[in-house]
Amino acid sequence: MNSLNDIWEEIVRSLSQQLTPTAIKTWFDDCTPVKLQDNCLILHTTTEFKRDIIVSRYGNTIRSILSDLFSCEFDIRVLTNDELNDFRDEQEGIRALPELEDYTFDRFVVGPSNKFAHAAALSVAEEPGKRYNPLFIYGNSGLGKTHLLRAIGQEIHQKKPELKIVYIKGDEFTIEMVKALKDGTMDAFHNKYRSVDLLLVDDIQFIAGKEQTQNEFFHSFNNLYEAGHQIVITSDRPPMEMSLLDDRLRTRFEGGLLADIQPPDLETRMAITRNKASRLGMILTDDVVEYIASRITSNVRQLEGVIKRLSALQSISGGEITVKHAAWAIQDALDKGVAVPKPDHIIRETARFFSLEPEDIRGQNRSKNTALARQVSMYLIRTLTPLSLKDIGAEFEDRNHATVFSSIRKVEELMKTDPEMAAAIRDISSNINK
Repeated sequence: MNSLNDIWEEIVRSLSQQLTPTAIKTWFDDCTPVKLQDNCLILHTTTEFKRDIIVSRYGNTIRSILSDLFSCEFDIRVLTNDELNDFRDEQEGIRALPELEDYTFDRFVVGPSNKFAHAAALSVAEEPGKRYNPLFIYGNSGLGKTHLLRAIGQEIHQKKPELKIVYIKGDEFTIEMVKALKDGTMDAFHNKYRSVDLLLVDDIQFIAGKEQTQNEFFHSFNNLYEAGHQIVITSDRPPMEMSLLDDRLRTRFEGGLLADIQPPDLETRMAITRNKASRLGMILTDDVVEYIASRITSNVRQLEGVIKRLSALQSISGGEITVKHAAWAIQDALDKGVAVPKPDHIIRETARFFSLEPEDIRGQNRSKNTALARQVSMYLIRTLTPLSLKDIGAEFEDRNHATVFSSIRKVEELMKTDPEMAAAIRDISSNINK
């Protein structure tokens, strides 16, 4: 059995072999599985009358089917609407924070590109609802937004286990709302999201453009905010760049603290590589670490995938991991469908941002604006593609790898000290990704 729904489908299939289609339709059409807990299948139906019939007339049959499926004794419990609401309230603290063991602050590698967001997340975890509310963390996929979001939940849960915490993804909020409307359980839906102490919302961008979802989220947001309860949100872009976001929500989001996460620099990527390797029991040589970190540049999740491939390789073949092995793992990651923008596209978007022509950036023009645009282009190609320094230089009338390396380091240093440069890199990256 792959899931709770698979189990229920198998039960209904078995029942259909014993009962008439009319009986199945009458008693089980609106009966749905809720949870499998401690050798008990919990179901939901719409009325007390249907619940009593299912339990008294078909309970033993369902128990027998479950026993055949799992080779052990099972019980069933059938809930009506009100009973389902009470059950969800009881379960909220148990299922609010999934898979948190890997998402803690001590496992988050801090560097210049994420230092501010990390500090803000720590502050919120120390005093929820008092400093930065809401906290809005944004950045491209795979840079650690979800890690910080769940680390906040983990930290608060450990210090104050009595607090009610809910973690939800933007698209899941919509799905839950639609289901609540269909089932007539909107009161339970409102109670879930408007009475929590900490609301963690991942990928909020998925509610943009959905009018009813945004309206529901707006009212839940207001209830929590006015009660002084903490809200933390992540997105792949800042509120101002969500063209389909309701103006009321955009204002609320921008009224809190906005913290962006940029792609990590080389030193941070190397530290992340070592960190993830050590957690899998691997010690990589410096040349392997640098090779991986210099080629997987814009997505921490991709780094983790490469390390896992190398770990699997080492467990099968044994021996030390070499640069050749790392090259294989990286190519395998790229072959699995990782979208990589072309250098032409990166140069074109950079030129457009700086009001230049692509030929200006590729050529020998040494004006201050053009030189900076050229350095930014080199940095972005290095960050967003697996091209080597030599290959990047070939895109700019065969400039040597030392020139390319110097340009990349200069942009990285500027991003650490110049907020306008960091914002420019973010905006150009966003345009490239679009």
